[in-house]
Amino acid sequence: MATLIAYHDVEDVQHWLASPVRAQAFASVGATVRTFVDTQGSNKVGLLVEAPDVDALLAMLSSPEAAEAMATDRVRPETLVMLAEA
Repeated sequence: MATLIAYHDVEDVQHWLASPVRAQAFASVGATVRTFVDTQGSNKVGLLVEAPDVDALLAMLSSPEAAEAMATDRVRPETLVMLAEA
């Protein structure tokens, strides 16, 4: 199991938190996520991701379905940063 951290900006933090789409997308590759928000109140959010297969996770994140999920969750994909546990 690999542990990753992802962070990015969203248009609306409350909308992003309420959406079930993110968990469904990650579950499609067997990954689980925990959500985090900026304590300073910005639109920066983060995820702690536990994934059994990093390659499958990265492929999913590059898919049209992931792009649709990000649009639904109002993610700004150009701000996405992924960090892998060293």
